[in-house]
Amino acid sequence: MPRPFDRPETARIAAFLREIGIPIAVESLPESFLPGLTVRDGGLVVDPDRLKWPGDLLHEAGHVAVTEPDRRPGLAAVADDPGEEMAAIAWSWAAASAIGLAPETLFHDDYRAGGQSLIENFSAGRDVGVPMLVWFGMTGGWKPKEEGRAAFPLMDRWLR
Repeated sequence: MPRPFDRPETARIAAFLREIGIPIAVESLPESFLPGLTVRDGGLVVDPDRLKWPGDLLHEAGHVAVTEPDRRPGLAAVADDPGEEMAAIAWSWAAASAIGLAPETLFHDDYRAGGQSLIENFSAGRDVGVPMLVWFGMTGGWKPKEEGRAAFPLMDRWLR
């Protein structure tokens, strides 16, 4: 039986995801695209013994979050869509900001999209993926054009 989340950042991420409505199951995973992590039935399945990077939880959760609501419950793999990928990256930055996670934990050295460049991007207020979140109605963007909308990285809602 896998051990519960023993790294503080992993436990904090899991609590946040459950709070916003993204289910997390803990079980042994022999093989998966990311070590110790996969998507199943619109939620995450995590093997704490094999999870290499806690921040990967937020990125995969971002894919779940930006999936159309009617497709989310049956989601078993993330889409290979560049727009969704960018939205998941931006969503994960917003989520990491909301829970006080260090940017290097989210965008680690092995991050396939270039962790350090993404940290620099979001720290400078650039738009990788943010317009997609605006289009999905999840945030108002860096400078909301509509009154009452959240300014990124704040979110109006966490699930599309």
